[in-house]
Amino acid sequence: MSLIATIVDWDALAQTMLASLLAGVGVAFAFSLGLLGAAKLSDSSRVPGLFGTVGYMLLAVVGFGGTIAAIVFGLIVMTS
Repeated sequence: MSLIATIVDWDALAQTMLASLLAGVGVAFAFSLGLLGAAKLSDSSRVPGLFGTVGYMLLAVVGFGGTIAAIVFGLIVMTS
């Protein structure tokens, strides 16, 4: 084995890369759902109908809630 193979833990590096990729895509997707829900909620408030308004409000809350939860989880992991 070469010296670089003994210094670098390739398994841990691969796990870190996969986790960061999934977290980055997941947080971006959750935030985009929140933005979509907020934009459609603004549009649906002009049109009569309760189900669309409630659905878009739920989408915005879930999207932004997921984003905030991911940020809090990241802060907890970094400080512990």
